[in-house]
Amino acid sequence: FCGLLIPLSVCLSCSLAIGSCFYMSTMTMTLSIHVLVLLACVLSASTFCPHSSVERRRAATTLLSSSSSSSTENQVSTTTPHPKSQKYLGLLTFDLDDSLYPLERVINEANEAFVRAMNNYGFTDITPWTIDKTGRRIRQEMAKTDPEGAAVLTHTEVRLLAIREEMERIILERKLKATAEDWATDVNSLTDIVVKSAQQWAKNAVSPSVVQAVHTAWEMERYHAAERNLYPEVIDVLKQIKEDHPNVIIGAVTDGKANPMLMTFTLAPYFDFCMSWEDDQGARRKFFKELASASSNAELTWIYDAAKEKYRILAEAVADIDAARKNKEPLKYEDAVWIHVGDDLAYDVGGSTSCGAKTIYLELDEKYGQTARTRFDGREQPSWSTSSEEEIEKRRIMNEQALEYVDAKISFLTRLPEAINDILEQENEQ
Repeated sequence: FCGLLIPLSVCLSCSLAIGSCFYMSTMTMTLSIHVLVLLACVLSASTFCPHSSVERRRAATTLLSSSSSSSTENQVSTTTPHPKSQKYLGLLTFDLDDSLYPLERVINEANEAFVRAMNNYGFTDITPWTIDKTGRRIRQEMAKTDPEGAAVLTHTEVRLLAIREEMERIILERKLKATAEDWATDVNSLTDIVVKSAQQWAKNAVSPSVVQAVHTAWEMERYHAAERNLYPEVIDVLKQIKEDHPNVIIGAVTDGKANPMLMTFTLAPYFDFCMSWEDDQGARRKFFKELASASSNAELTWIYDAAKEKYRILAEAVADIDAARKNKEPLKYEDAVWIHVGDDLAYDVGGSTSCGAKTIYLELDEKYGQTARTRFDGREQPSWSTSSEEEIEKRRIMNEQALEYVDAKISFLTRLPEAINDILEQENEQ
């Protein structure tokens, strides 16, 4: 039995062993499948996450350094100052009369043309200074009854009135003389009725077109005389300024009818625009009414505001052109410096400063023959001046107030380029 039992136990053990192996094999296969699935998940996750704590630290270090670098760059960009923009000469404006040519000489030559034109239309016995004397008298007589009206008269209006009055005077004298001869009597014996009728005749006999033609002859000669009498250094100085400051826009600001754009043989190639006081009659009248009023402080700004606006328009056009050129960066409008040059403290210095300009005052040497600025230092008034004593006194006060706004003063025009550069250097040092 024992002999039989032993084999049976061996067989049973083998069976159990085989069964156990089969069961373990099944369990192992199941486990293997789960392990494979888990490994697949881990491998997939490893694509996005560090595989170890070392790698995680390395990744964190990389992100921090990137953030720190970005932060440092931002800090540098905010704390490191940008290179300071350089100021440049954007706008240069000039007064004309007694700044680029001697006014008295120019007016005298224009008055000669007035005489010739009057003679051409049959009005003889006229002297060159007649138009100035008559114009001065017209303003003085008007000032007695209409001070503001006299103050706002433009140079053109005064001359037109003077030309007409001289024509009427000559026609009246001829009519009275002819009437007296017809009546075989003396001119002084003619009755008031006859004289008034002759006066009415003279007024109607003057042709407005002839008056305008004579004035045009005077005005055109004024341009020609200005070109002939241009200060010798002017053209060379303008060339130098253009070379030193190729982006500058040059304009004229004048209280008369002078216009460099019409001076084709000299100034026209160097100027870009001209602003005349007579272009805006409303603003001009307002200023001279204030100047004539004892209780008002006149401010000359409208003409310089107009010049500044003209510059803005031209500068924008230049910037658009430069923007189309890929190799050239447009200049910044806010870096532009405006400098005004003139011989009148009240109008040139005081007026332009109030609108943001730097100023160069032309108190030129005697050889230049300036006369406009000498009107306010007690000397005799120039022959061409029609200003009243009250206006001269007000201008003298305005001159004194404007003195503190002079940025540079020169006695010779050859110093102008240097004075401009000095002002720009001071602007860039601020």
